[in-house]
Order: sequence, then C-alpha cells, then structure tokens
Amino acid sequence: MLRRIDVVVPAHDEEELIGACLDAVLIARAEVQRRRPGLQVGLVVVLDDCRDDTARIVMERLAGLGVDAGSGNDGGPTTAVVAVDERSVGAARRAGVDTATELGEAGPTERWIANTDADSRVPADWLSVHADAFDAGVDVLLGTVRPDFGDFSERDVERWLETHPAGHLPGNVHGANLGVRADRLEAIGGFRELAEHEDVDVVERARAAGFRVVPTLDGAVETSGRRRGRTPGGYAAFLAETYPIV
Repeated sequence: MLRRIDVVVPAHDEEELIGACLDAVLIARAEVQRRRPGLQVGLVVVLDDCRDDTARIVMERLAGLGVDAGSGNDGGPTTAVVAVDERSVGAARRAGVDTATELGEAGPTERWIANTDADSRVPADWLSVHADAFDAGVDVLLGTVRPDFGDFSERDVERWLETHPAGHLPGNVHGANLGVRADRLEAIGGFRELAEHEDVDVVERARAAGFRVVPTLDGAVETSGRRRGRTPGGYAAFLAETYPIV
C-alpha cells in the first residue's frame, strides 16, 4: 500500500523559475491529498552550488506557503532543503532521495519517489498520476514533458505540435517527470553521481533488473524552453539542436 510520496527537486542557479516550480508542486500535493486523505507527501529541494538567489527564494516561498523547511507534522507532509556543492544533477538527485527516505514513517515498499526539475511546472494531477501508477504495480513511470511555448517562436510551436500529435507516446526518459518505487530504486543502487543523463542511466538499470517500466501521457510536465541549460546535454541541448534560435 502506498503511504508516502516524496518529490525531489534538484536546483542549480534557478532563481527565475524555482518559485513557479514549487508553487506547482504544492498545488499537486494538495490535490493528491484531497483525493487520498492520509497520504504523506514530502518535498526535498537540493540546492547544488547555487550562487544566485535560488536559496533565498526557496526558503521564502516555502515559508510563505506555510511550509516549514526541514520539519514535518507527525510523520505527515515534510519538507527539507539540502545544500550540496557538486555541480552534478545525479549527485544532487541522489542527495535528495537519500534525504527523502529519512523523512516520515513509510518504509521503502510503501514509498514512491517523484522527480522533477527546478525549471519545470507539474500539473495539478501530477502526483495523483504517480500514486495511481504505484497502485497499478508500476516500478518506474516515464512521464512526458513539453517545452514552455512562451519560449518558442510561432513556427517552433507549430513544428512541435506536428511532431508530437495527440496520443503519441514516445517513451523518452525525462528527469523532470520520472517516478520510481523507493524499494526498486534502492535495489539498483539509486541515482549515480553523473553530471547528466542520470535519469536515463537509472531507467536502463531498472530495465536490466527486470522491473516494470511504463511510459504515460498523463500528468505531462511543462519545462523551460530555453536552449542553454545547466548541463552540456539534457533537454535544453535537444531543444537547441532541434529548434535553434535564428
């Protein structure tokens, strides 16, 4: 039985986008708890070598929304803010998962880890989709993402819609929308401390272990359409190559 979901958000210098990210996660938390009274939902933000105002915005946003960073309510919703100095999304995500699994009372067989990114906004039903996946016996959920069309030209939006028709399920791996049962993640050794593609790596190892990996179109996440990201590769590099700014 699912008792707890923990959301892990790594962030490196995301002062412009982290506020909207947290707003969206907390809306999704409220929605899943409305649908599933008693479900514990935690949130861990990992500040990875942040040298801008990301840390201040995170602390102010959480306090302003009635969340006490680093504390919880009798095993219920808990929030932690962790600082690391790795400049590695894999290391940051690993630190977030390690912290999350120490919060609350749920064991690894009762806990789900929902991953997103600081430049992304999850929909209100996002955590409900992940909770339903747990109930359905899914070990790893591959969610879809789409870029913020506000960062695109009109022609780029048209091209995106042409290549991503309704109902098309590509099954790509995106750290901005990736769910894993905590016990399965533990069994394969967790996220590796990679500078990029740590999400692809963990899914490859989950498949090799014979775990049930399922793609879904439900709960699609909107992520930044910027062409220069926080790693050399990743989603921003894909957008830069596919939708170059001319």
